[in-house]
Amino acid sequence: MAFKKRNLFKPGETLKLSRSGVELFMNCQKCFYLERKLNVKALSGFPFNLNSAVDELLKNEFDGYREQKKPHPYMKDIDKNLIPFQHEDLDKWRANFTGVQFHHEETDLLLTGAVDDVWIDLDTDELVVVDYKSTSSKDEVNLDKDWQISYKRQMEFYQWLLRQNGFKVSNDGYFVYCNGIKDKDSFDEVLEFRVKILHYQGDDSWVEPTLLDIYKALQSNSIPKKDDECDTCSYVETRFEISTNKK
Repeated sequence: MAFKKRNLFKPGETLKLSRSGVELFMNCQKCFYLERKLNVKALSGFPFNLNSAVDELLKNEFDGYREQKKPHPYMKDIDKNLIPFQHEDLDKWRANFTGVQFHHEETDLLLTGAVDDVWIDLDTDELVVVDYKSTSSKDEVNLDKDWQISYKRQMEFYQWLLRQNGFKVSNDGYFVYCNGIKDKDSFDEVLEFRVKILHYQGDDSWVEPTLLDIYKALQSNSIPKKDDECDTCSYVETRFEISTNKK
């Protein structure tokens, strides 16, 4: 197997690190270290193409209201004077390989994150980070599940990035959550959704100390201990134990 040498830590060189890279560190420092310093990348799943299609359709729809400088109907139930934000770099902010960027000089990390959308509160001139999510659940969508902490950190990281770029950013963020309806009698080549706007009050105070911890880990020559909740580490250890016992 050929290993890619992309975005590996090298002393004296700026390391480009995406939001997902920071999340990997939060989930398991060992997996992060192996990937970003020793080039042992964890196996990734298949892309969620249907989710990507929903994201793209939502972007197209909100862009129509962006051009008109009018609020989208989803915004009308929010007690704020919101419209989609217009900016010359918006397409760059949305692109996976560019995103919103900031060079953190203390750690020499180039942080990036691709936002789904940005709105603006016309009363406060604050930017509002918006993230699109899609699922198909019989239950009402919410942000109460333990694993959704990654969604919350994702939004907070985007808020932090925009602030580092000099923008006034609200702590209030919103998830446009699309829930696919699967209890209809027929498909008819149409997938329908119930859409709910979920408010989240962000707090990006964790970002700065986390970046310092990442820097400290990368400078070390010792592999960090695994996280007890890391599925990848547990799988590797279990497989190794089984293989060793059979010999």
